[in-house]
Amino acid sequence: MQLRYKNISMKKIILPFLSFFIFLIGYSQRRNNGDIIIAKGHMPAIAKDKKNNIHIVYGIGDSIMYIFSTDVKSYSSPVLVAVLPELFAFAMRGPQIAMGNNGLIITAGDKSGNLYSYRKYLDGKWYRTKRINDLSEISKEGLTALSADGSNAFAVWLGVNNPKGQSIYGAGSADDGKTWRKNIIVYASPSGTVCECCKPSVKVSGNNVYVMFRNFLNGNRDLYLIKSSDNGKTFGQAQKLGNGSWKLDGCPMDGGGLAINNNKIPETVWRRDGKIYVAEPGKPENEIAEGRSCSIETVNNKNVYAWTEKGNIMVMKSGGIKINIGKGSLPILQALHHEKVICIWENDDEIHASIFKL
Repeated sequence: MQLRYKNISMKKIILPFLSFFIFLIGYSQRRNNGDIIIAKGHMPAIAKDKKNNIHIVYGIGDSIMYIFSTDVKSYSSPVLVAVLPELFAFAMRGPQIAMGNNGLIITAGDKSGNLYSYRKYLDGKWYRTKRINDLSEISKEGLTALSADGSNAFAVWLGVNNPKGQSIYGAGSADDGKTWRKNIIVYASPSGTVCECCKPSVKVSGNNVYVMFRNFLNGNRDLYLIKSSDNGKTFGQAQKLGNGSWKLDGCPMDGGGLAINNNKIPETVWRRDGKIYVAEPGKPENEIAEGRSCSIETVNNKNVYAWTEKGNIMVMKSGGIKINIGKGSLPILQALHHEKVICIWENDDEIHASIFKL
């Protein structure tokens, strides 16, 4: 046990386990208005493996929890990945999950500003590998993202670069998260900070790594995209998304969503001044709705979008068809195969899932 844990009170250690066992004993799946309540917890993230099994990580107190499904109709009992004291699991801050070439990778941050990774080994148990951030306690906001393609994984986070500023930091792994390369600054804004509390996004596609983030330049809070062609070792110039700008004296706390289509072109969705926009790099943006907390998935070059609108989870399928799938916030999309997509979100301390055809 590391030295920093020795002074933690017994209450902080026992309560996460207690709530976990109460959950196992007293909670069961049930349906509500067509969606499935799959767990109690916060800030779910989702990944899919090559067999179309889905894997979900989320937080309960200081506990990192994991469930999976082989048919998206029933879900496994929750498994405790680890207890991370002062785990970030609220307001876009939560554990992340990605499918590597040889298994699952989870990253999670604590409120002191450190980011850790976990891997599932052949014995079925989860193990913490190492701290990802080289500089101690740099990820104070706890806003992180993770993606993997094959054995290549890349984690990004907002990191402190001066007493008042944040930059986009990143670290790559070539062995499914077992080890992580030296941290790099993906982007540092000439203004001294990027948007201070908007979650970045990342997608790994072959040797390419795409990072989307909200910048802060000339008083504007606009989304930018930056690309690496060498597995995240170096990055090129950041490119603004869309033609318009959002001049705002304050952080909107809304990061957006990023996907890569079959033609290896990034597809993005993001909020500007209460409206949801979609855009490809170098092209004008298109408004699709009003709302916030948006995400995107692309299947057979057809884009699907989800967002929160007046407390409802809205989904737009290809062809512009909009559907209301339930109450809640922070929806995330994941393609199941060529015809179906799953959306997961949280509402009233519960994690919901809904499946719909394209």
